[in-house]
Amino acid sequence: MSVEDVRAAAERLAGKVVRTPVLRSPALDALAGAELWLKAECLQRIGAFKARGALHAVGRMSPETRSRGVITYSSGNHAQAVALAAREFGVPATIAMPVDAPAVKVAGVRALGAEIVFAGTTSDERRAAALAVQERTGGAIVDPFDDPDIIAGQGTATLELVEEALARGSKLDAIVVPVGGGGLIAGACLVAEAADIAVYSAEPGTCNALAQSLRAGARVPVPPGPTLADGLRPVRVGEQNFDIARRAVRGSFEVDDDALGRALVALLLHAKVLVEPSGAAGLAAALSGALRGRRVGVLLSGGNVEPALVAALIGRHAGAV
Repeated sequence: MSVEDVRAAAERLAGKVVRTPVLRSPALDALAGAELWLKAECLQRIGAFKARGALHAVGRMSPETRSRGVITYSSGNHAQAVALAAREFGVPATIAMPVDAPAVKVAGVRALGAEIVFAGTTSDERRAAALAVQERTGGAIVDPFDDPDIIAGQGTATLELVEEALARGSKLDAIVVPVGGGGLIAGACLVAEAADIAVYSAEPGTCNALAQSLRAGARVPVPPGPTLADGLRPVRVGEQNFDIARRAVRGSFEVDDDALGRALVALLLHAKVLVEPSGAAGLAAALSGALRGRRVGVLLSGGNVEPALVAALIGRHAGAV
């Protein structure tokens, strides 16, 4: 795969997804000691970048394949994205979600008309449930991240970010990407390789499958530990995603719940934008000061968060940001 696959996906997605804004905040720049360019995918359809990959992948299916229905497994944002794509194409969708999925994401899937099957707490358990549905119905599985059409679709967010920064007179030095299964960072790497931009991953320290895999030189399964970032809890990164990331990712940042909470609140207070903890991971890494003095693109990957959690985090961190 290359940046040309991403550019082709962007053409197919024109008019189907939002070209989300790229935000600048002097206050956040000061906190990070860097020039931050914030790609607000929290303002994307269904509130997350996942709409890009799902609409692209389902749109690339043959009408006959789509007609049997689409199936996926997800903690929430990809679930909503596939439900949206199914509604757009007028086909049924069945989604395997974890039993502890955030209520706001469950409600979003149901509002889009998809059927939900609850299955365990890990991505492996959800995948097994999705395969059981496929065996029963013959529907097509839309992989959450390990698929070329998904990777190319997700890469369009980074393509827009790089284009927007250039149009406003800034050549990015680095891009920081939240990582779960790796679809977003794989797409980012395809764009960044062509533009000579360094890519860095941001993961919870308790769910750092990509960081461990990069250190090992091969994919390493990591049982997900506790984290506020419910969207960044895969057992392992995708095979295709890892093959792309290993050639382009320059380093990995690990962020804890305090850093995620502070980043979420800082973004809300200083840029007036709300993200979910997973969506704050890239900003949390940037606010650590590790990229001081550089021009940094930050992917704010999603904004589907429980109001009660936001209130609790504001109470905990507002005085520190």
